[in-house]
Amino acid sequence: MTRNFVFGILLVILFFSGLSTSILAKVKLPILVGDGMVLQRNQKIKIWGTADASEKIKVNFLKHNYTTTADQNGNWYLYLPSMKAGGPYKMQINDIVLNDILIGDVWLASGQSNMELPMYRLRTICGDEIKHANNPNIRFFTVPQKYNFKSPQASLDGGVWESTTSKTINNFSAVAYFFAKDLNAKYNIPIGIINASLGGSPIQAWMDVESLKNYPNYVAEAQKWNNDDLIKSTEANDKSLSDAWYAELNQSDIGVNQNWVDNSVNYADWKTIVMPDSWENQEGAFDGSVWLKKEIILPKSAEGKSAFLNLGRIKDADETYINGVKVGNITYEYPPRWYSIPESILKEGKNIITVRVINGSGKGEFVADKPYYLEVDGQRFDLTGKWFYKIGAKMKQMAPGQTFVRWKSTGLYNAMINPLISFGIKGALWYQGESNTAKPTEYQDLLTTLISDWRSKFQQKNMPFLVVQLANFMEPKKEALESNWAELRNQQRKVAQEVPNVGLAVAIDLGEWNDIHPLDKKSVGQRLALQAEKLAYSSNITADGPIYQSVKFEGNQAIISFKNDTNDFEKVDVLKGFSIKNKEGKWYWANAKILGKTIVVSSDNVPDPVAVRYAWADNPDTANLRNNKGLPASPFTTEK
Repeated sequence: MTRNFVFGILLVILFFSGLSTSILAKVKLPILVGDGMVLQRNQKIKIWGTADASEKIKVNFLKHNYTTTADQNGNWYLYLPSMKAGGPYKMQINDIVLNDILIGDVWLASGQSNMELPMYRLRTICGDEIKHANNPNIRFFTVPQKYNFKSPQASLDGGVWESTTSKTINNFSAVAYFFAKDLNAKYNIPIGIINASLGGSPIQAWMDVESLKNYPNYVAEAQKWNNDDLIKSTEANDKSLSDAWYAELNQSDIGVNQNWVDNSVNYADWKTIVMPDSWENQEGAFDGSVWLKKEIILPKSAEGKSAFLNLGRIKDADETYINGVKVGNITYEYPPRWYSIPESILKEGKNIITVRVINGSGKGEFVADKPYYLEVDGQRFDLTGKWFYKIGAKMKQMAPGQTFVRWKSTGLYNAMINPLISFGIKGALWYQGESNTAKPTEYQDLLTTLISDWRSKFQQKNMPFLVVQLANFMEPKKEALESNWAELRNQQRKVAQEVPNVGLAVAIDLGEWNDIHPLDKKSVGQRLALQAEKLAYSSNITADGPIYQSVKFEGNQAIISFKNDTNDFEKVDVLKGFSIKNKEGKWYWANAKILGKTIVVSSDNVPDPVAVRYAWADNPDTANLRNNKGLPASPFTTEK
């Protein structure tokens, strides 16, 4: 046998050996099933994926083997038995090895921007929490923000499981993080969070077509946007109109043309304004651009130092400079203006902050009751008070609006929820509703339907579903008026009271009148955790404030009864937040007092009351009915 012949035989063996390995390597797993994942304890665990047709699949986990065979389409799945919390473990699936697997409780967190809002947005109030974060037993998987109107997707387009560290925590949902932290500390088990949320999204975007069958307008919307050409042309048209508006603005803006960014610009003849305020209070309403300058005198100790600039919130977009150097910009109204100032920009003596604000619609302003300061080495320099300003350009029309295709019906369910339904979870967290306040009366039915459908999809008839009620927002009103925000909160309350195993975290005391994204996400997460302890972990605890049950009218009084175990009221000097309705349909603010386990409501203006409301306002800032644990009562109406 010649040497060349033997060498050829070896090449053939190596070829087929490599071919065999490549065949096994064709096993593919969904992105959720990966390194660092948290598997749901005390449930059968589904493992699934794809392979070649009829390929044998072998899963080895905790010294046990589990086998199945891919079907003719290459799909396969198998179930591991129910297991207790623990880890970290390894799992081998054919030639794929998954590491650092935990078994614990997995919660799906979904909704719009207040669920999405990440920890880094809390860095001014939770800096130590972020800096010292280090908990491998709290893990997050953030679902890519995608939409799909064609059909429910079987798999995600990306994502990775991440343990909690000072680096990873910045992008974790703040509400979900504090929820997970409380549960992990209470029960000493791993907690996994799958975060599928998107700012601005209405509830119908998170529902499938079948769930929306009673809403033909939403079904028609989903069908309309199942058209790639329409999406492309719409986005192209939006971009073209926006580009043209901004091009005209920049061309017309004398501040751009004369380089008002520069410190050498003479602004002595500019008008002055006391900030925070709106220049439109002095100039009248307009859309366009305005330039603002603030002088700040710094000591020698600040020279060359890095710093932190907090410009509160600005409506709408800003470009911000210090001593002619750009330090940051935000393109829309909601995020806080927090800018890190690098070394070498600040100097001893006079420094000039220049802000160019572009306002496309509504009232341009530095938002009131927000912090405005420059911080250097722990020393804060106040930036409220006198600023100089000058209009750069006034536009003939407001900025063109954007078509938010990603918010249309069914799109987010198909791309962000359906790919999750094979993965075992403990329950769901839901913080959503702001985008449905224009039509609040349909929300109870929509949310009830969503809960029922998700429970069916995840094959858990009584899956715990924990809802955050909308926080207080906007300026308080002096009169007892109608409120879409109050109505939507009432719809959320009715879902929690009428649908089994639904918890409600009341947040009417956690909001900010001037910010739709309040920063106290820690309290929200903690109240959700209380609901989880009660509903999902069967703890005998108080998780709710006073829950309205019934009303009885006697003369000019309304006697309000509350659910047992929630009617141990916190004592207050004066109960506030109640209004009462007369036979003619007019509402008046009312007097209220605690009488045993009831609340008695009346008004000198209403001798014949027919209904009572509590905390019925966009921002019920004075409402103060709580239980003896300090948990607030949900807004309610005694009307059906």
